Amino acid sequence: MLKHLHIQNYALISHLDIDFGAGFSVLTGETGAGKSIILGALALVLGARAESKAITDGEDKCIIEAEFDEGIIRRELYANGKSRSFVDDGVVTLQELKVLANKLIDIHSQHANLLIENADFQLEVVDAIAKNESLLNEYSAQYERYTAAVEALQKLQALAKKSQADADYIQYRFQLLDEANLQAGELEELENEQYRLSHAEEIRAALDTAIAALSGEQGSAIEALRACRLDEAAPELQERLDSTRIELQDIASEAERALNRIEMDPQRLAWVEERLNTLNGLLHKFSAENVEELIQTRDELAEQVNRLDSFDYDIAQAQKTVEAEKATLTKLAKALTLSRQAVVPQICERLVNGLTRLGVAHAKVEIPITATPDFTPRGCDEVQILFAANLNQSLRNVSEVASGGEISRLMLCVKALIASTKGLPTIIFDEIDTGVSGDIATQMAAIMKEMAAHRQIIAITHLPQIASLGQTHYKVYKADTATRTETHISRLNDDERIIEIASMLSGKNPSPEAIANAKQLLCYH
Repeated sequence: MLKHLHIQNYALISHLDIDFGAGFSVLTGETGAGKSIILGALALVLGARAESKAITDGEDKCIIEAEFDEGIIRRELYANGKSRSFVDDGVVTLQELKVLANKLIDIHSQHANLLIENADFQLEVVDAIAKNESLLNEYSAQYERYTAAVEALQKLQALAKKSQADADYIQYRFQLLDEANLQAGELEELENEQYRLSHAEEIRAALDTAIAALSGEQGSAIEALRACRLDEAAPELQERLDSTRIELQDIASEAERALNRIEMDPQRLAWVEERLNTLNGLLHKFSAENVEELIQTRDELAEQVNRLDSFDYDIAQAQKTVEAEKATLTKLAKALTLSRQAVVPQICERLVNGLTRLGVAHAKVEIPITATPDFTPRGCDEVQILFAANLNQSLRNVSEVASGGEISRLMLCVKALIASTKGLPTIIFDEIDTGVSGDIATQMAAIMKEMAAHRQIIAITHLPQIASLGQTHYKVYKADTATRTETHISRLNDDERIIEIASMLSGKNPSPEAIANAKQLLCYH
């Protein structure tokens, strides 16, 4: 239940605090007094779209706070267009706020009468009476699993089709790399070998020169060092000379071994160069930096080649999954259909009874349920409320045959029907009495008052018949200050209420007759 509403710096409201009680409350006021402003502020705190232009001129932010039995919701809107939402002083997202608000309050605005023509809303009405929420949740979860399975199958089929179209190209590229017998590090080794083979003569000549200089028969460095003896004159220097001679002997030996390894092998050189050409060609063709990247590409292509062979099996398995999920979904969809069909007679009867009470003496209502071409997020059913208000009138869509007043009455009956099962703590009706008057308005008020026996009902109205039936009466009005016009709301006492209802009957400065009529209306109720 809505217990208190605080509004600060919203449109024409600089500061407003109002307490609400249980039962049936009414809000009245002249056109333009600000009833829609208060309703807009309440919608904002419940998660409606925020616009910075709603902030009172000259102010930096506005605050709307609504206190319910279940907790306190606050929305703060800033001049820069940003907003923040709080539940019991804890920050929440706008989506979290909306989820909570939908469980606390239902605002039936004037344009909401158009919902009666909406197929989704009509289905929601049937589901609310069928009390099949748990079954619908189970179906929704299964619907997600089914659609996911279908998407997976379609993706696999598309991939298989594309892969098949590219199969020859994939196979060709794989064979190029596979037949190349690639080895990591091979390119560097071959480049080194190519250098040795192509420069064998120069290397041999250089080695011969080095060996001759080190250990040749004439004037070799090693022999010269062996002949140099400085043991007594410079023992440390002699030690270094001996060490150098030994090192040179080792170098000379290694050079001789290297010389023996040098081969003049034109055939090997030709093979190495051909292999290098092959590898460099592959690097260019596959835009690779090194052989290791070619090996990675080869392995990836191998997986694609293997994948081509496994598509048929994978698709068959995916189709089995789809069929299994579809079978479960079909079973749940049938259960939903049965639950809806079971309550349709009850809904039609209760709507007709309510419409008859509201002066539509020959009302007829039917709700055919037809199958949809495919699964939908809410089952396989299309629901349509068909209506006729007069004798010998064929049943048709509400929008085609119902007047504005008849739509208002039908919508009130629908809301009363939903409220009896949905258990919303608070319902606000914003001029649901559009297009009605007299005794019909009195009956509409009586229905809202009956609804208020189990929940809080707040009605915004211009009709004295409805206003007089409220258990609590609030008046919305404007007042001028030195600098601006502001909207206010006040709870009326008995005397003030008489004057307000009399004004609704005859205008400002009501006559004694209007006051007497107002008293009669209040006493009658």
